[in-house]
Amino acid sequence: MMANYNDKAQPTGWALKPLPEMDNDQFRKWQELLESRTGMSLPIGRKVFLQTSLGIRMREIGCSDYQEYFEKVISGPGGIIEWTTLVDRLTVQETRFYRDIDACNLVTDYVLTRPIDNLKKSSLEVWSVGCSTGEEPYTLAMLLSESMYMLGLKHYYGITGTDISTPALEKARAGIYTERKLVTVEDTQREKYFKKHDNGQYEVIPAIKDRVCFARVNILDLGNAPMHGMNVIFCQNVLIYFRRWRRKEILSRLVERLVPGGLLVLGQGEMVDWEHPDLERVPSDNTLAFIRRPEKN
Repeated sequence: MMANYNDKAQPTGWALKPLPEMDNDQFRKWQELLESRTGMSLPIGRKVFLQTSLGIRMREIGCSDYQEYFEKVISGPGGIIEWTTLVDRLTVQETRFYRDIDACNLVTDYVLTRPIDNLKKSSLEVWSVGCSTGEEPYTLAMLLSESMYMLGLKHYYGITGTDISTPALEKARAGIYTERKLVTVEDTQREKYFKKHDNGQYEVIPAIKDRVCFARVNILDLGNAPMHGMNVIFCQNVLIYFRRWRRKEILSRLVERLVPGGLLVLGQGEMVDWEHPDLERVPSDNTLAFIRRPEKN
């Protein structure tokens, strides 16, 4: 029978005691669980990171044994909830607005060079893969808003942000950020796209929020993802957590969802010397991006 964890029931001094060292057998079990469920590869060099992350969560729920916590994560309905919480701790969510300015400029140039008639016929669909707490998809929405204004068009675009972390997606949907999160946002953009709250936090304005939707998607299940006919797919700093063979598999799935002439933007160095028969590399020293070739008649 699983223990009923309650951190309030633990002695105050218990939380200060160091957890036992994780042995290699325990590390391999957690390593295999993480890769089988998320596809993420955790090398032995990340053992300390795993031990620290698990330790923080174990203290919160009053568990002092790695095996006991492992059983809790993989067992029953409660395990599903606990796993969701743990994944949020283990997936890196370091992101910011306008993180890669060269990639941002590439997206802007791509939109501004589309035939106007095509933009009027159908909206631009953009997908932010691994969107974390929302800074990237909101940045893309701001870029497209500016581009549409320059072209004299209305809001012919929509952004979809996906991530495996439910807590991260909840933060993204709220669209509320501390001032520290906006250090990369210029003052004019801050005034135009954010509303400052009395507590000093900033909220993305409704005109931008309404252009962005969020969904939980495990990157291992891209074959079942509902996103199709995307004009731009933004997948930066996501592939670095996967083995090379799985990166290729993920990218093949993304290419399938890209329209002919669509733009795929990756992180620099994430896929060295990678090619795809349906893609043409965008000539740039500062970005890693591809255009899907037109379909053959």
